[in-house]
Amino acid sequence: AEQMVESGGGSVQAGGSLRLSCAVSGFNFDAADWGYYRQAPGTKCEVVSTISSAGRTVYADSVKGRFTISRDNAKDTLYLQMNNLKPEDTAVYYCAADPRDPYGGRFSGTGRCAALAAWGQGTQVTVSS
Repeated sequence: AEQMVESGGGSVQAGGSLRLSCAVSGFNFDAADWGYYRQAPGTKCEVVSTISSAGRTVYADSVKGRFTISRDNAKDTLYLQMNNLKPEDTAVYYCAADPRDPYGGRFSGTGRCAALAAWGQGTQVTVSS
């Protein structure tokens, strides 16, 4: 069965760091693109960062220079290193395969973050000022 186990969330002060991990099973991890979404209460689900099967990375403007996404194909694990955290980074973070428009296709209603949350995914990141 497909499963993603997320860890590494928590509470930090502004300027601090956290490292999210997403251990994956039941997927062809190596062949897939992966990414992280996030959603704070009252805001839209957004793509934070993606990494292709070839290792190409993309970042939202709001996290460029502060976050680093990486993958370990030997361990089927995705990582998001978050440095210099800001209060506006506070959200629930979700890892997902094939990251794309969070409101595209079958996610056009409530968004992909809600779908991932319903599946039991997500890790809370809280940054205090």
